[in-house]
Amino acid sequence: MSLQRKLLKSELTAELNSILKYWSKRSIDDQNGGFVGQIDFNDHIIVNAEKGSVLNARILWTFSASYTTTKNENHKKLAKRAFEFLAAYFYDTKFGGLFWSINEDKTPKDTKNQIYALAFAIYGLSEYYAISKEERALELAKNLYAKIQEHSYDPINKGYLEAFTRDWQPIEDLRLSAKDANEKKTMNTHLHIIEGYVNLYKVWKDEKLLYDIIELLETIEKHFINPETGHLHLFFDENWNEKPDVISYGHDIEAAWLLQQCAEISGNETLIANFKKYAIQIAEATKEGLDFDGGLWYEYDPEKKELIAEKHWWPQAEALIGFYNAYQLTDKEEYLDIVYKIWKFTKKHMIDHQNGEWFWGIYEDYSTMKKDKAGFWKCPYHNGRACLELINRIKD
Repeated sequence: MSLQRKLLKSELTAELNSILKYWSKRSIDDQNGGFVGQIDFNDHIIVNAEKGSVLNARILWTFSASYTTTKNENHKKLAKRAFEFLAAYFYDTKFGGLFWSINEDKTPKDTKNQIYALAFAIYGLSEYYAISKEERALELAKNLYAKIQEHSYDPINKGYLEAFTRDWQPIEDLRLSAKDANEKKTMNTHLHIIEGYVNLYKVWKDEKLLYDIIELLETIEKHFINPETGHLHLFFDENWNEKPDVISYGHDIEAAWLLQQCAEISGNETLIANFKKYAIQIAEATKEGLDFDGGLWYEYDPEKKELIAEKHWWPQAEALIGFYNAYQLTDKEEYLDIVYKIWKFTKKHMIDHQNGEWFWGIYEDYSTMKKDKAGFWKCPYHNGRACLELINRIKD
């Protein structure tokens, strides 16, 4: 192993420990239980902020996955805390879904069943079961999988619908966030359903689940990957009529490596070969979004020919994995050089060296975006996973 890669692995190991230390120290909610709902840009905890199920599920996954590498018992303990809180307060025992958010007193707030959130719960619960063998965690993951298949799966056109009411009725506003198109099928949700399903399959070798994984990978290949450009299609109606939208560089490069990994776990040789090919093609397409400083821009609007001139934390994290994966597939040093540049950029502009964790991002003029350090969307999942993936990929 080269000295440069050895240094990269060492620095990522240190950064993983720093991220986990931050969340271990700053995010524990001793007053209301579980984890705090929000920490602002100035690193102040917002007392009594509502708590999101996605944040809790991502914390559950991060500490569970990290324990496998760190063997730090405190990480396992915090994973257990996240599991118990999710099982007790986010899981809907009446209708079998997952609350989108809860109040500070642990009562349900937004009770919609956003399939994206259920997928992340499956992802986290499966990872926790892998380190704990707590049957309740596996049971909840299987229950949520069954609910997605029962209510969200489209047996006619294939794929999955976005969201439902608490009692699984149609809902008018399907969006994950205000910036998203209000469409019934999205790349983002499908990407994370496959992520959750594959993680569940790793601990529960169910034949029907494997069938669903393979079908979903085929659906993603058919509808979401643009074979001409290497970018992803983002939004569709239930009949797969596309609503054109932006190019999301972060989702492109995240899908590049993640879908390949999912195909490999499925064991389907055709899909493995196809998604290895896509991993390289998508990485090449993502290079369009790289700036001279090594950072990855957020989004590009092809219709307006306009760059959304921001660099957010999570695309940098996903790009570290995606381009290192491309290097592993091709042995091309140019991909490794991109990884080094992204990491250099991240160390300089994304990491909060004073307080720990990463900033939300920066603007074109390098000023810091004054958004959450922790919240509904700001979590230790992307950057923690990037550290874990590269630590385990860079061999001694």
